[in-house]
Amino acid sequence: MKRGADPASGSRRCEVPRILLTGAPRAGKTTLVSRIVRELQGSGIVVAGFTTGELRERGERTGFQVEAIGDGSAVMAHVAFTDGPRVGRYRVDVPAFERIALPAIDRAIRSGGVAVIDELGQMELYSSAFVQAVQHLFAQEDVPLVATVHAKAHPVTDPLKRHPGVELLTVTRATQEELLARVTARLLGAPTR
Repeated sequence: MKRGADPASGSRRCEVPRILLTGAPRAGKTTLVSRIVRELQGSGIVVAGFTTGELRERGERTGFQVEAIGDGSAVMAHVAFTDGPRVGRYRVDVPAFERIALPAIDRAIRSGGVAVIDELGQMELYSSAFVQAVQHLFAQEDVPLVATVHAKAHPVTDPLKRHPGVELLTVTRATQEELLARVTARLLGAPTR
């Protein structure tokens, strides 16, 4: 559905939610988006896309994995990797990330439900194919979207934060419950395609 006037009723159609969740590292963005996914699925809403998560060994973070919602996962960065772009103490396996994330974004566009991307961050942005897929997703005005995005300035994410119709919300530990209720309500009320 495109935004604008509904010719049948003469009234303005409901705007499709495009929500970016930002905040400092460890503010709980991934936790929040995972809770939103569960709430939506529990309400019968189709959700497609991917989430990321930490890998821990003996209580220490050693890497990150990418997981398509309902369809596979891969280790995308690890302290033991010797190849790939470096982000802090991790090396990023860009091809492994792309094998999961790119089909997940395509399913999100085609699903007729809510698209989820966790996250638009430094590791993920090393993939030019991912950047193109995200830009294509943002061009789909009829796709409800919730994504997490790093807070720092970046030439790819800065325009997305300013994209028409995007609502940028800051996540903190103190705002988690309020944002869970607010974002879930917006997405549950989204127009269907």
